[in-house]
Amino acid sequence: MQYQSTRSDISANGLQAVLSGLAPDGGLYVDSSLSRRPFPWDEVLSLSPLSMAARILSHLLPDFEDMDEIVRLSYTNKFDTPLLTPLVSAGDYRILELFHGPTSAFKDVALSVLPVLMTKARRLSASSEKTIILTATSGDTGKAALEGFHDVEGTGILVFYPDGGVSPVQHAQMVTQTGENVRVCAVSGNFDDCQSGVKRAFAALSRSEELKRLNCALSSANSINIGRLAPQVVYYFLAYRQLLDAGDIKLGDPVDFVVPTGNFGDIFAGYQAKQMGLPVGKLVCASNANRVLTDFFANGVYDRRRDFLRTASPSMDILISSNLERLLYIASDGAYAFVRACMNYLASNGVYTVPEDIMSRIRQDFAAGCCDEETCRETIGRVWRELGYLADPHTAVALRVTDEWKGTGKAAKAVVTLSTASPFKFPGAVLEAAGVMPSGDEFAQMEALSRMSGLPIPAGLSGLKEKPVRFTDVIGGSAIEDYVMEVIRKGEV
Repeated sequence: MQYQSTRSDISANGLQAVLSGLAPDGGLYVDSSLSRRPFPWDEVLSLSPLSMAARILSHLLPDFEDMDEIVRLSYTNKFDTPLLTPLVSAGDYRILELFHGPTSAFKDVALSVLPVLMTKARRLSASSEKTIILTATSGDTGKAALEGFHDVEGTGILVFYPDGGVSPVQHAQMVTQTGENVRVCAVSGNFDDCQSGVKRAFAALSRSEELKRLNCALSSANSINIGRLAPQVVYYFLAYRQLLDAGDIKLGDPVDFVVPTGNFGDIFAGYQAKQMGLPVGKLVCASNANRVLTDFFANGVYDRRRDFLRTASPSMDILISSNLERLLYIASDGAYAFVRACMNYLASNGVYTVPEDIMSRIRQDFAAGCCDEETCRETIGRVWRELGYLADPHTAVALRVTDEWKGTGKAAKAVVTLSTASPFKFPGAVLEAAGVMPSGDEFAQMEALSRMSGLPIPAGLSGLKEKPVRFTDVIGGSAIEDYVMEVIRKGEV
């Protein structure tokens, strides 16, 4: 099985693609044959969640042996429900809760699997190199990656996050992380500065002779890595199965999915599910006030030349959506020269324009909407008061866009809204929106939210207050490359 780079004719097998993360040309690996390879989507719906995951991942990553064992090692005793991602009803909403893993965020679904995949890939490829994971995070990826990779043999992990650009709970989760092979560092700037700095470090250090002498190789835990992206496909199938069980749909009925997204990985996973045959109708991209994706779907111009806004939904505070590159590659029939030109122009000029024929293909599968801060707060409060459902700010953005999408008259009979994080990760914002003035630190706010809602604080969050802070470094985005090399040189990961 060969995966193609989005920017040239470079390809790699599944083991290489997972271990390296990025292609050598800076592109992302894509399975360009996915829509042409038959997959018994209807048969897998009858399987248990773990068996379903194994079948789907075996199709997406066929170079890996014994996927049943990989899935068992990844998920057993890590999630608080055997469904992994339960579908719940709140009034007319059907909400897919993706936050029942160890760090209370949707990233757990994938980042419980990726460390096991990397360990298997190193073994199957007989690699003796230590894999150093470089990851930029807007909040949730960092902790989920740290949780998955800490003390995993043959790996080290460095996580970079925007200083002041994550929630207090997300910050506490990362800087208290245990493990001898982990490092966390703040970056002055926003998430795009982190992501761009990490990509520059990849490009420079991948050619480093010193890194080779140290017998180390770089990889990523962001959704740019196909091993991180593939497990996210599973919960679209799980959602469809639960709709069938509830009698909300019949087999073959289309289902629309509204997805809060910033880096475009979560929603692209839904597109892959559709390529595999799952009856996905429209994939509706829900953005916060940083509406670069909403504008792109409307006019075909991707333009990051705008003010960067820090919001109550920090995981969507992104102006450079990396995984959109994969969609451009597929929609342009693998025209990597076109994709490369778009990415180069974005890097140099901050903008690119997609021809209308390609946008027309994209709009067959995608729609988009956005939600500002005031409306997000109103939605959290309304859904709590009227329906008794507690939504975090990212979910509230998606719920608002769900309302708008249904109002167009174009929606399918069944619409699923993805909920990507526990409300306890953003207790101050949720309390205020629900009409309770937050007081004290984030731990006191979590306790107040628990009292208000009657919900328990998730186990992975309840003990944060007692954990010592281990990491306090803050650097500029241009210093990431030097910082990474120094940490590796000293053996600190």
